[in-house]
Formats: sequence, structure tokens, C-alpha cells
Amino acid sequence: MEVDIDGSFSYAEPQSDAKDSAEKRPKPLKVEEEQLLRAFYEFKIQDVCDAFKFPRKIQATALIYFKRFYLQWSVMEHHPKNIMLTCIYAACKAEENHVSAEELGKGIEQDHHVILNNEMLVLQSLGFDLIVYAPYRALEGFVSDMEEFRGANDDDQHETLKRMLEAAKMEADKIMRTEAPLLFPPGQLALAALRRANVVHDILDFERYLRSILSRQQSTQTISELTVSLNTIDSLICKLEAPPTSKDVKHIDRKLKSCLDPGSHDKSKKRKHRSKESSTEVQDLS
Repeated sequence: MEVDIDGSFSYAEPQSDAKDSAEKRPKPLKVEEEQLLRAFYEFKIQDVCDAFKFPRKIQATALIYFKRFYLQWSVMEHHPKNIMLTCIYAACKAEENHVSAEELGKGIEQDHHVILNNEMLVLQSLGFDLIVYAPYRALEGFVSDMEEFRGANDDDQHETLKRMLEAAKMEADKIMRTEAPLLFPPGQLALAALRRANVVHDILDFERYLRSILSRQQSTQTISELTVSLNTIDSLICKLEAPPTSKDVKHIDRKLKSCLDPGSHDKSKKRKHRSKESSTEVQDLS
């Protein structure tokens, strides 16, 4: 800013160097790009946990750690690929299913030092609050309760409820990829998963079952309030899109790397410039 003799203000024209540096500086990720990248690595958490045959509880804990971490940080500050691995490692520790960083890194061909270097950052970002309540145990409890509610005492009904439980677990896996675990308690997440599974298997009058639960628990919550919560969870699942592929996030990941390391952006531009020059020389020679 420049001040004239009469006291009026004027803004100096930016220097050409400042303009050039602003143009060269890599653009930050858009909100939608950040969301897509987080969604991709949340799905990768489930992939890695499946590959290691970890229990669903570890998968759920790692996902919630990951979600909570990015409530405080941007993916432009910490790459989600590295944070994903550390969240899985921390979840294994918290759930007493310890796997060494070396073993985890080796299993997915990543440097285990990345996991260890980010461990304290993740734990501090979580406030060292590592206890996570997932909906899977609640699912099993509700299915046992449904057996009593229906008076299921023959093998056929028992098998039907067992199939419903497996379907509900798959619905719970979808729920864990939404924002619902940050907004609703595990019991409501489990009921939402069971209600969706019941639509397919049609085992019981679900609204009557909900009324039965509320009356037995002497809950202050009304059936309409509970239904609103379940409907909200259901709508979050319906909005869940197909998992992004590596192809979908390749461009975003490249853009993110240039944000995290602006020097790499300049190097890549130089490499492109050199390759163009060399191709021109080859054409001239030919």
C-alpha cells in the first residue's frame, strides 16, 4: 500500500516476480477433491483389514480414528495414505490384536517407518481417546433378543436370523464409511443396519420390535424420535457412492503431492520441458 501526500491510499501493482510465483504455486485441493480422497482411503482401510483378516472391530476402530483425525487436519497437511496405515496400526494395538509395524508395512509393500513416524501425531490428534464402540457387538445382541421376541426355537428360524445377522454386518460396513459413526451411538447404527437387512429377509415387524425395545428399556426416547434417527442413518447410506477407484483419484493424488512438496511441482515441469526439448531435437535431426 502507498500513501500519497494528501493522505489518500493506493495499492501498488504487484511485481512481475510476485505474479509469476503466484501462477507457479500449485493450486490447493477443492473440498470435493479432499472428500473423494478421504473416501478412497477409507475404502482402502477396509481392503487392508480384509487382506490381513482382521476382525471387523479393528476395521471399525481404524475407520473412526481416520475420520476423527481429519476433523482436525486437512489432507493437504498430512497425506491420507500414511495416516490410514497408522490408524490401522493404532487400532490393532487398542483392540489387543497387536501386529508389528514391520509386518503391516511388509504386507502392503510400504515403508513401516512411515507408520511409526505418524503414530504420535495420530494419538495426539485423537486426544489419546482410543476406546471405540462399534455397532457389531450390538448387532449380535439385538439378533439374540429377536430370537426371544419371535420365539424362534426351530433350526429354520435360527438359520434365517443368522443370515439376517450376516446381511446386517454388511450393512454396518457401509454405515462405517459414512459420517453416521460420528453422529449416532452404536446401538442406533446397529438397528439401522438390521432394519435394512430385514427389508430383504422380512423376518419380523420391525416397528413393533422397536416399540418392544423402548418399552422394556423404559426409554425416554419416543418411537418417532428413534425412527427419525434411523431414517437419517439410512439416507446417509443411500448417499454413499461406489468406492472411488485408483483411476478416479490419480489426478487428485498428483495434485496433492505438489501441494505437500511444491518443489516436486517445479521439478515435474522442468522434466516436461526437457522432454519437449529433446523430442524437438529428435524431430529436427530426423
